[in-house]
Amino acid sequence: MQYTISKSNLHINGTITLNGSKSIANRALIIQALCKAPFTIHQLSNSKDTVTLKSLLEQAKQGDNVVFDAGAAGTTYRFMTAFLAMQEGTQILTGTARMKQRPIGVLVKALRQLGANIEYMEQEGYPPLKIHSPNELGKENQLIISAETSSQYISALLMIAPTLPNGLELTLEGKIVSRSYIEMTLGQMAYFGVQHVWEGNTIKVAAQDYQAQDFVVEADWSAASYFYTMAVLADDLDLQLNGLYANSFQGDAVLTTMMTAFGIETTFNPFGIRLQKSGDMPIDHFEYDFLRCPDLAQTIAVMCASMGISAKFTGLETLRIKETDRIAALQQELDKVNVIVQPFGHKGMTLEGKVNIMNQPIFDTYEDHRMAMAFAPLAMLDTIQINEPMVVVKSYPDFYSDLKLLGFEVTE
Repeated sequence: MQYTISKSNLHINGTITLNGSKSIANRALIIQALCKAPFTIHQLSNSKDTVTLKSLLEQAKQGDNVVFDAGAAGTTYRFMTAFLAMQEGTQILTGTARMKQRPIGVLVKALRQLGANIEYMEQEGYPPLKIHSPNELGKENQLIISAETSSQYISALLMIAPTLPNGLELTLEGKIVSRSYIEMTLGQMAYFGVQHVWEGNTIKVAAQDYQAQDFVVEADWSAASYFYTMAVLADDLDLQLNGLYANSFQGDAVLTTMMTAFGIETTFNPFGIRLQKSGDMPIDHFEYDFLRCPDLAQTIAVMCASMGISAKFTGLETLRIKETDRIAALQQELDKVNVIVQPFGHKGMTLEGKVNIMNQPIFDTYEDHRMAMAFAPLAMLDTIQINEPMVVVKSYPDFYSDLKLLGFEVTE
């Protein structure tokens, strides 16, 4: 499937109610499954990742010898690995071909130390997994884990920590990647009554019960980022994005300050945020460390390229092990519009050039929802095409419908 996207003007005016954050929703679902009493989750994300996790947790109630398919959902796979490792019975946890290329060894090793009985069914260190009843749950309650890999491993361990007989003392070794996502996890755990102590690089969670109380899922700041690109490109801007909070669990909320450099003013109101032009001219060079907000990197890269703003990005340690190698994907797709992306090491990249759209370029998505949504705003410059556009269902199923509300034309 291929979508053609265009826009007849540079006006971005209207109101969009954003989808709930799948990161927040997925954590709430795991906590709900671990809680001894029921509670309700309001405004649950309709993203495919969240729908998949909800379905798998329902499936987990069926008992022994169940095959769980997490599809392409990385967060779902990591969280379910930890959840199932603490359950009785034997289960199989699998996913897509790409999922089988995404490492899980760091988490499996940690869970085994806690007493989990997990075996690899194919390649050592990678899905699929066969997960048996734990051997001696909580026999060890002190773990050291590399902080330079996915924060999803750490979050998965933290959420099961209060259910372990002796809790968990988790020491993060090395530079902490995506710290904001760890803080999000601990913040949600605290909402449900679970206390922790974080001293230096060690997080201590004592054995305790989650306390049931209803929960409202905040809208997704990552989704908001695509509308910020549209705001930058607009010559007439007045956009309301509903569902976002000033006191957010999400690291991507840094957009409110980051985007001042691009001439965008963000104002909070009772419904969410309002975007308007500040009157300041955008900068001509941008440097940023994305360690705390790696999911913004693709969006900001395309934003800079669209304005001809040279850039240097660091803190990209996790981008090569996401749904695709996101640095390589950006390099390939921006090259189609005469923008040069140059990686350095495995943690950074530079950008030079300004987007030059000719002959309706076709952008590939690499089974990565963020590639489709990061490139879609370029339709404000000229007509573009996107291959496999519905990959957006992973996090934002209504993305193209919302584009149409703002005057974009989207045709198959």
